[in-house]
Amino acid sequence: MTPPAPLPPAPLPPAAARWFRRQHRVEAPRLRLVCFPHAGGSPAAYWTWHRHLPADVEVLAVCYPGRQDRIGDPFPAGAAELAAEVAAALGPLRDVPVALFGHSMGALLAYEVAVRLAADPGAPPPVRLFVSGSPAPRLVDHSALRSATDEDLLALVDALGSDSTDALRIPALRELLMPGIRADFRLLADYRATTTTTTGIPVVACTGDDDPVCAVEAARAWSTTTVSAFELNVFPGGHFYLEPLEAELLDRITGHLRSDLRSRTIPQHRAPKSTPQPTPQPAAQSAQTH
Repeated sequence: MTPPAPLPPAPLPPAAARWFRRQHRVEAPRLRLVCFPHAGGSPAAYWTWHRHLPADVEVLAVCYPGRQDRIGDPFPAGAAELAAEVAAALGPLRDVPVALFGHSMGALLAYEVAVRLAADPGAPPPVRLFVSGSPAPRLVDHSALRSATDEDLLALVDALGSDSTDALRIPALRELLMPGIRADFRLLADYRATTTTTTGIPVVACTGDDDPVCAVEAARAWSTTTVSAFELNVFPGGHFYLEPLEAELLDRITGHLRSDLRSRTIPQHRAPKSTPQPTPQPAAQSAQTH
């Protein structure tokens, strides 16, 4: 007799379903990796990530207002408001450990959300924060974007080299996507770190060695946001190094997540083992830690 097919995982709670998208459902996740897109980006940036991660890690991609089925939703007033709403939406999903990843603008939002989650006494803090393609919050100053025209923004997006910019060459799609792009760059123009809190969350910073937005030393400055472990990974490539090097990046991330999950299973009376360093990949420089 053929065994019955397993029941599909339960849908996300309504408040969470508004903010997060799952390309691949995990029936019994041991950890959730919450991913924040870049300015002008959408959850589609993370559609294939589950293929490179352990089967028990569930990827949740944040869907900002004005994207996909949220095209008519109002844009947030700023990073603080957006981070507070995402942190609240994560509440019912913190029944298992959570890690955060953000690229470019998404790195700043992931940090702001991480600080809010760490301050919540009702659940453990995120096990790790992965930030990519962005200087540390104290170094960010995009105020010059306030005077940028649509043409300026499109030229900037195009110059950064994401594969996703091809859609902007189609007039009808460009008209549809421009409100979200304007809102994101307005958020960046007004961004100032809403907190100077140093958390106990381990931080892994990543950047491309030819990234015009995030130089290596600017990525290294993320070390000042944590009193816990810090690691810097430098990959070959520009601002969107992670698109051609998705597998290499996620191999690094997987090493950390497996270590974090192991540490969660160690009995409390035993001293935790030291976190193993991820195996260096030929595509990236050796990690630097402190």
